[in-house]
Amino acid sequence: MKFNEHWLRTLVDIGLDTAQLGELLTMAGLEVEQCDAVAPPFSKVVVAHVLSVDRHPDADKLRLCMVDTGGAVPLPIVCGAPNVAPGMKVPCALVGAELPGGLSIKTARVRGVESSGMLCSARELGLSDDHAGLLALPDDAPVGTDIRDHLDLDDHVLLLKLTPNRADCLSVAGIAREVAALTGAALRLPAIAEPPAANERTREIVLDAPAACPRFCGRIIAGVRADAPIPGWMRQRIERAGLRCINAVVDITNYVMLELGQPMHAYDDTKLSGAMHARYARGGESLTLLNGETLMLDGEALVIADDARVLGLAGIMGGEGSGVQDATTDIFLEAAFFAPDVIAGKARGLGFSSDASHRFERGVDFGNTRNAMARATELLLAICGGSAGPVVDAISAADMPQRAPVRLRSARAAHVLGIDVGSAEIARIFSALGFNFELAQDDFIVTAPSFRFDIQIEEDLIEEIVRVHGYDKVPAPPPRGPLTMLPLGEARRTPWQVRRRLAACDYQEVVNFSFVEAGWEHDFCGNDAPIVLANPIASQMGVMRSSLIGGLVANLATNLKRQIERVRVFEVGRCFAHDAQAAAGHHAVEGFAQPLRIAALAAGPASPEQWGAATRNVDFYDLKADLEGLLAPRAARFEAATHPALHPGRCAAVMVGSKRVGVAGELHPRWTQKYELDASPVLFEVDLDAALEVGLPDYVEPSRFPAVVRDIALVVAGNLPVQTLLDGLRKAAPGIVRGLEVFDVYQGKGIEPDRKSLAIRVVMQDTQRTLADDEVEAARSRLIRFAEQEYSARLRT
Repeated sequence: MKFNEHWLRTLVDIGLDTAQLGELLTMAGLEVEQCDAVAPPFSKVVVAHVLSVDRHPDADKLRLCMVDTGGAVPLPIVCGAPNVAPGMKVPCALVGAELPGGLSIKTARVRGVESSGMLCSARELGLSDDHAGLLALPDDAPVGTDIRDHLDLDDHVLLLKLTPNRADCLSVAGIAREVAALTGAALRLPAIAEPPAANERTREIVLDAPAACPRFCGRIIAGVRADAPIPGWMRQRIERAGLRCINAVVDITNYVMLELGQPMHAYDDTKLSGAMHARYARGGESLTLLNGETLMLDGEALVIADDARVLGLAGIMGGEGSGVQDATTDIFLEAAFFAPDVIAGKARGLGFSSDASHRFERGVDFGNTRNAMARATELLLAICGGSAGPVVDAISAADMPQRAPVRLRSARAAHVLGIDVGSAEIARIFSALGFNFELAQDDFIVTAPSFRFDIQIEEDLIEEIVRVHGYDKVPAPPPRGPLTMLPLGEARRTPWQVRRRLAACDYQEVVNFSFVEAGWEHDFCGNDAPIVLANPIASQMGVMRSSLIGGLVANLATNLKRQIERVRVFEVGRCFAHDAQAAAGHHAVEGFAQPLRIAALAAGPASPEQWGAATRNVDFYDLKADLEGLLAPRAARFEAATHPALHPGRCAAVMVGSKRVGVAGELHPRWTQKYELDASPVLFEVDLDAALEVGLPDYVEPSRFPAVVRDIALVVAGNLPVQTLLDGLRKAAPGIVRGLEVFDVYQGKGIEPDRKSLAIRVVMQDTQRTLADDEVEAARSRLIRFAEQEYSARLRT
């Protein structure tokens, strides 16, 4: 909604400057998107009367003018404008004037002739880009008057960015009503009196579609002068609202729309035939609009028609064939109410918009139709002359909008707003807004006026209260609430502690989509029946992941394409799989399992390039160390296994106790080649719970006595897993054995081809005494005998 500030101030007088007015409207929900001065600053420019125009003695294109500026004597001014003529009135910049662009006016000699000022064009005053000639002023402009006062140039044009629910503010009267409610200032709407009928001419109005058009007012005004000039104040207001002046009749209907918010239309009555109808279009009908566009109408188009043809699109735009021209003498004036749902979207569907459709699709005051008709008639008779016939008011009361009462609970308003505004203040606000209400104990039973389409529920009334009371009056205290220390068990870590452990090992966390390519599920999970999305965001993201591995491999590929060779990433997230036994729960959907897992991938050099150590690629044992640190203090065991994503000979199942919690290994060469990786990365994926569980700490008394270390070299079968041997030895070891670790593996000269030598370090210690040599030897012998009996091992000497 665009309007000029001075027009608004004629309807409501407030003691606020322009900036304060803009702030007031914006804080009330009527955002001032733009505020522009009508003219740039300038001074000492007055209305002048050109008394005479003579040729310049030394320049063919210049004229020497004698100009009356309201002073004691006329001023000689040299002017080169082609339209300067004796008798015209123009703006004159006096000596000492400061014009836009920094131009200062001084007494000067122009080709030997003294010039005491400058006659101005619109561009020189910053009013427009027109510089074809002087700005001609009306003949009744008072000489010597400051041009800023005469043209009302100290005005501002405001552009409101209204939300769709505030159609009541699509008029200057509506905005004035809002300002009056916000400030308490008196509202001075124009006094409108119904002009009496001066002739008996009428035209029947038929509501063929009463649900779409429940009210249609019309009257004939005969003997008008459509080409009559409109007053300057009206032209100024129309043009500053962004509309173009056409002729007096059209300009008056546009003015009433801007002033009262009621779109109107005038028809040339001599071009009408029979009754006026508000109906839906019939098959085969067409219409040429005022904008020149010809439409083929369908049955969903609401039209205004007479007995012979379609005249216009109801609530959108009139037709070219019945429009008012300068020669028109008799008009039929229309003011109607159209249901917003019927008009909404129709203009946009046709590829254009209009001021009328913009208002009707949001809701026009259905109680203001006759008032607008009276206002337009009053202005037409005053400006264009003529005589008005009786108003024909066709109305379908059953189809008119109804305003259902809305109950407001004062306690509810206080709870929602966080402040108690008070019943007296609420009553004042409702009265200022024009709401009718009744009190029922502490509740208000409110009926919204006809111009408010947005008051439907209790929260709408609460919004009105805080808007008018002032958002800036609502305190903004910091949030407060009771804080309770939650128990944090010693037997379990938090996911963030797990993340920090991996970050400390030089891994970076990534967050990938849970929906992935179907090919990833086949390649990395062997899953040919993944959970398929009904409406994926992209064709390549059509299934839910059952593993985190695919996303990490994609992260690696992305980094390699950007010449980043050393990559260490991890992710914590949910995976998804069909599970008929899964029940609905806090993080589950019936029929689907959604386990939380943690996965990590390492590729490239084991450490950043440096001078102190040779560069080598990360391998399984680097990854194994990181995983053991992640699961500590619980001991992890690794057993040979297979997995669709991993190298069949370099893959291990991760065991904690007797439970398999995940998998670790090297990416399968097939996928290394397919996904264009430089070398096979190493990776693991385990259940998050395995990393969270740490168990309760057990107290172990530290020994004050020295430990005894013995090394044993055992030759065993080449296919015997080291983990199996260590598990057996730990079970058979006596109590003084505190540790068993393999520190060397040998195959080669002196060892059978199908066997290997394992060097095992045995640490023995007691907390109460120093161990004797015979105890140490007995424990060593016991371990050797066990290995010989259980694994056919022999002692290597």
